Amino acid sequence: MNKTLDITREHCPMTFVKTKIELSKLQAGDLLEVLLSEGEPLDNVPRNAREQGYEVVAVEHLAGTTYKVTIKK
Repeated sequence: MNKTLDITREHCPMTFVKTKIELSKLQAGDLLEVLLSEGEPLDNVPRNAREQGYEVVAVEHLAGTTYKVTIKK
């Protein structure tokens, strides 16, 4: 199952808080695609996900300042 979370308007620390809440709803092996802005969110969300034991599958630039981080639970 894939799920998408848009946190482009959120600021740290809420970016990873919301990401972690969505990850907790998924089953092992599911993917969460997180849309976020460059800067602190782009630095912190992938790093915190790895620290929590999740696999960051991809980080992709979409357009402007928006990125997509794909995390596997």
